[in-house]
Amino acid sequence: MRALLISGGLAMVVALFGTPLFIRFLVAREYGQFIRQDGPTAHLTKRGTPTMGGVVIILATLIGWGGGIVFTGHPPTASALLVLFLMTGLGVVGFLDDFIKISRQRSLGLKARWKIVGQGVVGVAFSLAALGFPNPLGYKPASTHISFIRDTKLDLAFWGTTVGVILFIVWANFLITAWSNAVNLTDGLDGLATGASLIVFGAYVVVGVWQFNQSCQRFTTAGAHCYETRDPLSLAIVAAAITGACFGFLWWNASPAKIFMGDTGSLALGGALAGLSILTRTEILAVIIGGLFVIEVLSDVIQITSFKLTRRRVFKMAPLHHHFELQGWGEVTIVIRFWIIAGLCVALGVGTFYAEWVSG
Repeated sequence: MRALLISGGLAMVVALFGTPLFIRFLVAREYGQFIRQDGPTAHLTKRGTPTMGGVVIILATLIGWGGGIVFTGHPPTASALLVLFLMTGLGVVGFLDDFIKISRQRSLGLKARWKIVGQGVVGVAFSLAALGFPNPLGYKPASTHISFIRDTKLDLAFWGTTVGVILFIVWANFLITAWSNAVNLTDGLDGLATGASLIVFGAYVVVGVWQFNQSCQRFTTAGAHCYETRDPLSLAIVAAAITGACFGFLWWNASPAKIFMGDTGSLALGGALAGLSILTRTEILAVIIGGLFVIEVLSDVIQITSFKLTRRRVFKMAPLHHHFELQGWGEVTIVIRFWIIAGLCVALGVGTFYAEWVSG
C-alpha cells in the first residue's frame, strides 16, 4: 500500500508547488480566462484569471503515479495506463478548447463538432483497448457487461461478439462524454469541481483497495463474492494520484481562485472518472458516488427541456450553482454546501458498495 501513499503524496506536492510556477508562466503571457457576459455579474471580476490549470493536475497525476510505481516496484498495468490515456487525451481536447478561448478572447473555444470528434477519437481508442490485454488468468480491463457494483447479467454481447464490441464502444463513449461534460458544467465556481473531484476520487481509492483485497485473482483470500476487476490496486494508485493532485491544486483554486482548471482539467477529470467506473466495473454505482455532478447535469437538462417545451425556466440560471448565486447566496457558501452534498453522495455510494458485499 506504500504505492498509494507515495503516488498521492507526490502528486499533491507537485501540484502544490508547481501551480504557482504555472500561474507565473500564464500571467507573463496574459493567458487569462474570458468571462461570459450573460453569467452572474460577480464573475466579471474574475476576467483575466489564469486558466488551463488542468495541465498541472494532469502532470501531477502522471508524476505521482510514476513515482508510486518506481519507488515501490509495482509494475504498470494495462488498466492504469488506459485510465491515464483517457485522462490525458481528453485533457488535450480541453487544452485546445481553452487555448482557442484565450487566444481569440471569446467564451466559445473549439466548435462543438470538433470537440465531439476529439472526445470520440480518444473514447473509441480507450474502448477498443479496454476489451483487450488479457492477463495470464484471462481477465481483461473491461467487459461487455453493464456493471453496477460488479458485472450484471446484462451482456451487450448477447447478440454476438462483434455487435457486443460495437455496443460497448457506444456505451463507453456515452459514459465518457457524460462524465466529462458533467465535471465541466460543475466547474463554475472557485474550487467547486476540484473539491468535489478529490472527494469522488478518494472514494475510488477505497473501492480499488477493497476490490484488491477481495479479488478473484487472489485465490488464497478471495471468497465466492469476489471481484473480477483486472488490476484493482493499480486503479487505486491512479485514483490516489488524482486525489493528491486535486488536493494540491485546490490550495490555489479555492476562493478567491488564483487559477482555474479550465476545460483542460474538467474534461480530464471527467474522463478519469468514466475510465475508473468502467474498469472497476462500477458504471452505475458511479452515478451515486458522483451524485453532485449528476445533479448539476440534471439541472441543466431540466432548464433546457422546460424552456423548449413551455418557454419558462425552472431555475434562474443553470447549472444549479448559478441559480443559488442569483438568489443571493455567497460563492463560498455555495461551494462548501455543494462539497457537503458531494460527500454525502460518496458516503451513500461507498455504503452501497459495502452493503452489497455484506449482503452477498
